[in-house]
Amino acid sequence: MFWTIILVLFILWLLGFSFKVGGNLIHTLLVIILIIIIVQLLS
Repeated sequence: MFWTIILVLFILWLLGFSFKVGGNLIHTLLVIILIIIIVQLLS
C-alpha cells in the first residue's frame, strides 16, 4: 500500500514537472515522501 502511494505520487510529480501542472505542491509532497522513505529504511 505504501509503495503504491509512492508510485502514484512519483507519476503525478513527473506529469506536473513535464506539463507545469500543480506547481510547488507536487514537489513538496515528493520531498515529504522521500523523507519518509529514508526514515523507514534507517529504522
